[in-house]
Amino acid sequence: MQHTLPILIGKLVKRISGWRGGGSALPGLVIEKLDPQLLPKALEQLPHGVVVISGTNGKTTTTKMVVELLESQGLRVFTNRTGSNFVRGVIAALLPELSLTGKLSADIAVLELDEAHAVHFVRQVRPAHSLLLNVMRDQLDRFGEIDYTASLLQKIANATTKTLTVNREDSRIRAIGELAQSERAGLVAAFYGLSDETRALFPEDDAMTHAAAVDSSNLPTAIVTLDSLDNATHTGTFSVAGHTVTTPLALRGIYNTFNAAAALALVVQICGDQLKVQPLIDTLAHIQPAFGRGESLTINGAPLELVLVKNPSGFRLGLSSFDAAGTSTMIAINDNYADGRDMSWLWDVPFDSLRENGVAMISGRRAYDMALRLDYDEVPFTAVEPDLAKALQTFLASSVGPKRIYCTYTAMLTLRKQLAQITNVETIS
Repeated sequence: MQHTLPILIGKLVKRISGWRGGGSALPGLVIEKLDPQLLPKALEQLPHGVVVISGTNGKTTTTKMVVELLESQGLRVFTNRTGSNFVRGVIAALLPELSLTGKLSADIAVLELDEAHAVHFVRQVRPAHSLLLNVMRDQLDRFGEIDYTASLLQKIANATTKTLTVNREDSRIRAIGELAQSERAGLVAAFYGLSDETRALFPEDDAMTHAAAVDSSNLPTAIVTLDSLDNATHTGTFSVAGHTVTTPLALRGIYNTFNAAAALALVVQICGDQLKVQPLIDTLAHIQPAFGRGESLTINGAPLELVLVKNPSGFRLGLSSFDAAGTSTMIAINDNYADGRDMSWLWDVPFDSLRENGVAMISGRRAYDMALRLDYDEVPFTAVEPDLAKALQTFLASSVGPKRIYCTYTAMLTLRKQLAQITNVETIS
């Protein structure tokens, strides 16, 4: 009963902040001050423990996939669905699921965590299972060089108690897995990866600026691989726990297909001999994109896709995943804290795929930086409007047919709010 009053206050703060349109993490901040032990005490009840998913790219989409795949195996899953991946965001997501006595009705928690904040989280709650996705240049003003980001992910691995699943195609992440295999008795470390056929589609961050050939004969064996993909038909072929499966995917984008391999590998690790393969694959085929990550809306009877971009690799993969032909394109670049202040990474993205079709609208706080970058790549653009609301209104009115918006995180949130006024947009609470 000692947690009842803080839970009651937290629920009240969450309701009030919802009425006022406040930040989703505010109730978590209140609980952190009132009852620092609420989070570990609530999560220690879970019979299958806590899963942490971290890395630079793909956390939100991969977490959504893992949740739905585990549910296909009959597990009740708690997750931080808003994508607020700081510790206080996890607490805020937890509050509606807790009874006033602190009981959590779930079998397992699957949590997306920012690399730096994950380190704070694992000091309070040691995860039973962790998935480490990748290390890429992202928010250089906040994280600095990617070796530092890798060191944060190493700390997550060190705190993990049962299974560690890592991306063998990322040399820094692979090293974490290999170290765990050799030095961590009792921890089961496993890898997911790519076939020789698909590897060229996913260069490491280091390979963005210079050739970096991978000797596949030296790579560790993977429990799941993405063997082939057809981006035109949104179909992927995977090797999963001794089975080769080909399945259509509702998720668009080649990067999401690799995220699917990561999610499958983690679920294989968690479920072990209890894994039911057919429900797993049936569920994978129907998982929809996480909000803003290839999310498709309908405007005046035509599709509009939101594609989140936040670093060179992610933007490059986004551009290669979606054909610009026949689609009106908008790019919205903000430099708020959640986006990263340093936008120099835009110069590491080749935009030549947009040259023929051009860009209809450029917006956001760094709209003119983006316009200059496109000009250097000889990509024509029609308009520049830093105000996102005005830019969106002009963009929607200027053309008919399919549309696509590449946007940084805070730009995506603003645009979704605007779009919610004119079409059906999934509410994330």
